[in-house]
Amino acid sequence: MPVEPPIVSPESLADAYAALAESTPDALITPIAGGTDIMVRITGEIGEPPARMLDLWRLDELRGISAAGDAVVIGALTTYTEIRSSALCREHLPTLVEASATIGAAQIQNRGTLGGNIANASPAGDSLPVLLGLDAAIVVGGKRGERTIPASEFWVAYRQTALAPDELILRIHIPVSDGREARFRKVGTRRAQAISKVVMCVSWRERAGTWGDPRVALGSVADRPIRAPATEAALDGKPPTPETADAAAEALAAEIVPIDDVRSTADYRRAVAARVLHRIVRDVGGW
Repeated sequence: MPVEPPIVSPESLADAYAALAESTPDALITPIAGGTDIMVRITGEIGEPPARMLDLWRLDELRGISAAGDAVVIGALTTYTEIRSSALCREHLPTLVEASATIGAAQIQNRGTLGGNIANASPAGDSLPVLLGLDAAIVVGGKRGERTIPASEFWVAYRQTALAPDELILRIHIPVSDGREARFRKVGTRRAQAISKVVMCVSWRERAGTWGDPRVALGSVADRPIRAPATEAALDGKPPTPETADAAAEALAAEIVPIDDVRSTADYRRAVAARVLHRIVRDVGGW
């Protein structure tokens, strides 16, 4: 039977910072939120189990959804269930609500957190392309203070982030007042409780019938969540016509470099990503 690692349960954010500051490579402490991912690691079946864990679940400082100026601010410990039931998110962030509904079953949505999904840094994390597509900013902090990292700079390699070892994710700022529209799509083996084969968020500002400042963000097609700048250029300033859809789909198929793995082949991911984008353009154009 696997032995569960010791757990530190801080009473405050300051206590959590202090525990992280004492963490060393020889006595590494792993922060956990809802624990839905770490439970798999504890068995030792996927990589080495953590030596020690820092349980953040009781830190109410990291919870809540609020409006702040031109942004919606979501605490790192906010669960998917809370996002789905939030009137603020349903009004301003429907794509994030939609993505939250695709993550696991009710049990996972009740425990899994947005901050945990961000920190876990899975290439298939369903919420991550939404954050990329909506130009989210991730506020992190530690004993040295707080700093803000754009989502576009947060995931730096496979399951690696820009988060320092002594920092925690505190909250996520998502701008909502710039007139940006967005669409979300996920493709998996099943309609529910499936790891994504392709997940995509496309956003833009409508400018006289054309796509302005578009974002095409994807998961499960690279070693990290990515944006597709060449595809964005193919959409920028164009109306959502069949010609635009064809050009954007062709650009995306040429731009992404997926992998073959147990869930799908690279060729399938490339073809499906292109068709999903084509369908989004078609839906927006109404043809």
